[in-house]
Amino acid sequence: MTRPPHSNQQPWDTHRYQSQHSFVWQYGTALIDLLNPQPGEHILDLGCGTGQLTQALADTGANVSGIDSDAAMVAAAQRQYPQIAFTTASACSFDVERPLDGIFSNAVLHWVQPPESAVRSIATALKPGGRFVAEFGGRGNVQMIVDAVETVRQQKNLSPWYFPSIGEYTPMLEAQGLEVTFAALIDRPTPLNDGFQGLANWLKMFGSSLLAGLSDDETDAVVRDVETRLRPQLYDGSQWLADYRRLRLVAVKQTQ
Repeated sequence: MTRPPHSNQQPWDTHRYQSQHSFVWQYGTALIDLLNPQPGEHILDLGCGTGQLTQALADTGANVSGIDSDAAMVAAAQRQYPQIAFTTASACSFDVERPLDGIFSNAVLHWVQPPESAVRSIATALKPGGRFVAEFGGRGNVQMIVDAVETVRQQKNLSPWYFPSIGEYTPMLEAQGLEVTFAALIDRPTPLNDGFQGLANWLKMFGSSLLAGLSDDETDAVVRDVETRLRPQLYDGSQWLADYRRLRLVAVKQTQ
């Protein structure tokens, strides 16, 4: 999972994001084939982060731009790919200069609430026949990790994320005139970098809401306890695996 493009105010370390969590955008490269961008088409990367997938989209010959709610991410993307236009904007209220042929979004929409606002903005931005391709956390994503943290902290409802089922999300798209042509909920156990530190680094990068209100010492103690609880299920002896479940969607804006 990656940066929140709307209301969640988790701080982001762009260097750590690129150096320790590159798997986020690397897994997203498969989505480009689903979008099938054509030379000259106008494509938006919604939740572009530091821009690697935006550049990959541009390499197809499409006219690509990127938006993200986090100014530091946008600045890093602009430094690395100065030929592409990047803008700080919300997924729930972004504007485009002209209707788009496609909107691409990887590992973003689970941060966005209310989801209906993002779907409305996406539908408004697409031209008739325009495609929306996205992958983000689906029902049950990182449930083992969240449950372990909540058990250790003896608190509930710590998760900041929105992980819908297919049946929950596709009606929102259809209500905005988008026909869903493909939807899948995919179990994808995901290796975390940095060996035994992988889970701790993941929690500190993406799970600050799970650890909110704790001192540094308390955070370390909670993380150690979570590691102990999850080691039999999610540690293979050399690296941690996060229990990811991804919702992958393709939808097309109807002409009428």
